[in-house]
Amino acid sequence: MTVQKLTGYVKTEQALWYWATVAIATFTAAVVFTISEDFYPWVYLRYVLGAVFVLFLPGYAFIKALFPTQVPIKLPTENLDTIERIALSLGMSLALVPIAGLLLNYTPWGIRLTPIVLSLLALTVVFSTAAIVREHEDKIRAETQPPKRE
Repeated sequence: MTVQKLTGYVKTEQALWYWATVAIATFTAAVVFTISEDFYPWVYLRYVLGAVFVLFLPGYAFIKALFPTQVPIKLPTENLDTIERIALSLGMSLALVPIAGLLLNYTPWGIRLTPIVLSLLALTVVFSTAAIVREHEDKIRAETQPPKRE
């Protein structure tokens, strides 16, 4: 039983999803701000990354924060399958992004490209960071608790 610190855990292979999520979100924000709308054919990269950024990443980070390793309800398996996590991520993104837009509407910045991209980037990074912390805590809890008797 080796309990690892969070700084060590984020350097392991189990935290690869965290770095991929943050890297894709950051790269997408950089692409959106650097590639103009009339710069063909590179604008298609902007469209594809923007679709992933809006339709998948915020929901994925939120679902990962809610269910880092185990699901609290009884299922045939205690972990979310990949297809379940993808479906929940799409649905949750479709719920979170309009709420972020609605909140931005009542700020002085309004609904423009820069505030939307930055708020979705912040949302994704914050939820991803909360998810990696929860995942680390679950791993520690699983290592320190005695096995359940059946």
